Amino acid sequence: MTAVLFLLFFLFMLLGVPIALAIGASTLLALHAQGVPLMVVTQQMFQGINSFALVAVPMFILTGDLMAQGKISEKLVNFADSLFGFLKGGLAIVSVMAGMFFAAISGSGAATTAAVGSTLVPELKRKGYDPASAASLIAASGTIGVVIPPSVPMIIYAVIAQESVAKLFLNGFLPGLAMGVGLMAVAIVQAYRRNYPKGTPLSLNTILRTLKSASWGLMTPVIILGGIFSGIFTPSEAAVVAVNYALLVSLFIYRDLTLRQIYRILIRSAITTSVIMLVIATSAVLSWTLSSWQVPSALANTVLSYSTNPYIIMLLVVLVILLTGVFIETASALIILTPVLLPLVTKIGIDPIHFGLIIVVGLAIGMITPPVAINLYVASSVTQLPLETITRAIIPYLLVLIAVLMLVVYLPIMLGGLG
Repeated sequence: MTAVLFLLFFLFMLLGVPIALAIGASTLLALHAQGVPLMVVTQQMFQGINSFALVAVPMFILTGDLMAQGKISEKLVNFADSLFGFLKGGLAIVSVMAGMFFAAISGSGAATTAAVGSTLVPELKRKGYDPASAASLIAASGTIGVVIPPSVPMIIYAVIAQESVAKLFLNGFLPGLAMGVGLMAVAIVQAYRRNYPKGTPLSLNTILRTLKSASWGLMTPVIILGGIFSGIFTPSEAAVVAVNYALLVSLFIYRDLTLRQIYRILIRSAITTSVIMLVIATSAVLSWTLSSWQVPSALANTVLSYSTNPYIIMLLVVLVILLTGVFIETASALIILTPVLLPLVTKIGIDPIHFGLIIVVGLAIGMITPPVAINLYVASSVTQLPLETITRAIIPYLLVLIAVLMLVVYLPIMLGGLG
């Protein structure tokens, strides 16, 4: 029956059925065929979204949308430019740094790509940078948006795995930083090969001026993460604080949003949230179904019967994550894979927090691997470049992100865990 369920799921996907409906319909039909009362479906859907931690999801989405639509992205770019613009190809480094700054605000890869891309792409073109390479770099930098906390996928994983959101956030900094450093290394190599120009001369006055201008935006992650790690408020409460802070900055300090614009942002954020919550609800039914059929346990026993070497098993797990990210968007893939793979990796001694980082980084890479590559679509929309052109240029950045993922997987294993 498990095979029938997944065949139905892939059939619905091939027919273009939205992911939430494909998950829900395939599970519903499989349960009906087994004679399970359909009231179970409703119960499990409500149970799946009945979590206080999930309150943070719509709030962080709204915070990212508010910040992305205002001047904060422009001010963050200016600050990054004052720090690194003097280097050869400095504007490419600025693209990555701005992405990392915005990642610590938005929790969304697409929002990070859109905010940084709309601000930097015109300037990159004007300075003579290859448009396709610039667009692909910004799209790749957008993947950091779901790794550096706050991160919506980390919250979803924490709910499914019943782990601490704060612990995931705390351990998300190093992988996000490693992704940024790797992308900057590729950008610097390309800058020397293509003889890109230097940017803004290094000046202490410029740094101080742009820091002052960007300080209100930079305070957002300080307030969010400082409050969480100090125990002042929970991640869900921190998300609400972040929304209020974003509204305060946008309306009264930068004064870059009107009430009409905020109304449109609220509508858009509500639509995004409803889609994510529907995916979570239907995936909860799928997870319950697989668990009741003991699929995760059977998978773990099957894999362990071939090998108990954690290095080999984790390589197979990573391949599954990367391939899933190619075809299914991040939140859906996370909800589908976690209940299946988590029992397997815990049996070989992988810490659930460590696995949370692995699956989030792995699925973040899926944001730049077609056909389901939301960051590439956003970059294509911002730059008006064909998707095929950007896809070809993304390859070196994709390879370095996969290398970082391998470090995230194997370095803690070699060191004996996250500690």
